[in-house]
Amino acid sequence: MLRHKYSVFIFFIFLAFLFFTKASLFFYVVLFLTFLAITSWGAFDMRLNYFSRNISKSNTCKDKVIALTFDDGPHEKTIEILDLLSKYNAKATFFCIGKQIEKYPKTVERIIAEGHNIGNHSYSHSNWNGFFSTKKIVSEIEQTNKLITQLVNVKTRFYRPPFGVTNPNIAKAISKTKQISIGWNIRSLDTVIKSENLILERIKTRVKPGSIILLHDTSSKTVSVLEQLLLFLQDEGYKTKTITELLDIQAYEN
Repeated sequence: MLRHKYSVFIFFIFLAFLFFTKASLFFYVVLFLTFLAITSWGAFDMRLNYFSRNISKSNTCKDKVIALTFDDGPHEKTIEILDLLSKYNAKATFFCIGKQIEKYPKTVERIIAEGHNIGNHSYSHSNWNGFFSTKKIVSEIEQTNKLITQLVNVKTRFYRPPFGVTNPNIAKAISKTKQISIGWNIRSLDTVIKSENLILERIKTRVKPGSIILLHDTSSKTVSVLEQLLLFLQDEGYKTKTITELLDIQAYEN
């Protein structure tokens, strides 16, 4: 897969070629737009590992095992999510926002107590996260990790960038804080699609052994979809595990 540093190198090679061959402005524009398109695609699709190494699925899993992940909580709906997971004996991984942790500390305690993984999803989940400096992103990661440690006495190694967006600053922050970046290969679009049936069908048609599914524990719609999804997975013989269990990597520092 093409990485950012190689893309930049290739860009300058072609730029030099155009300069020395005295190419027309048209070819410069094409080169620039191509580079911009590739970089934008890399920033918005974690699966490409364009800026940083992100784990988006298990490449070795042969059994019917998948990981459910929930972003943007904890939230008042997280309790209903946890109830359903308990009902169907399923495990999940929750990527939590620092500000939300401050609002729902008891929910974080329950997540850990019931054997789920907890990950870091930044402190503010700002719409401007993609424009933050490395220092600011590091601060957000460390602030959220500190909150988690104070509450449940673990320091998570899992991080999911807000919106799944990566760039050089985010990549540096992940490296500096020694986090493991966790993505997904099935995006439910449960915050975009209004129809519960369409969300469910979108997931069902994409499920394969080793999949990591992205959901959000912030709405009644997702709660309803989750129960139907758990029933489907159960009928199909799938087991839902934590990221630790699916990928065989430790969620927390020793």
